[in-house]
Amino acid sequence: MRRLMTLSALITAGCATSALAQTPPYVPPYGAYSGGVPAAIADQHRYENDRLRRQSEANAALARQQQVETRQRLMQIEAAREPTGSVLVPARPLYEVDQERALREGAAVRREQTRQDVTQIDEWLDRPN
Repeated sequence: MRRLMTLSALITAGCATSALAQTPPYVPPYGAYSGGVPAAIADQHRYENDRLRRQSEANAALARQQQVETRQRLMQIEAAREPTGSVLVPARPLYEVDQERALREGAAVRREQTRQDVTQIDEWLDRPN
């Protein structure tokens, strides 16, 4: 039993020394900067601010481009739209009394015919199934 404990102690010590041998020596961070840590942090902040500024400028340019495209599309739609507004209907010429009566009677006959056709369709649609 004593032998087993000694053997396990030697193995553990050997693993510990090999782990220490593989660990690189401690190097303080930002050792390459002449100003040390404060200069490195300042550079990181400057780089990040530059990145954010470029991103903001790109977003603003995209927004301006989309506004221009939107205005162009609206102008195309407006140009394609049919003109609104009342089209002036030319005034109907005045006729003789007999002609006016004939026009009124003809309109009345057309209205009556339309009414008959519509009621015939309505009656057919309302029929019991």
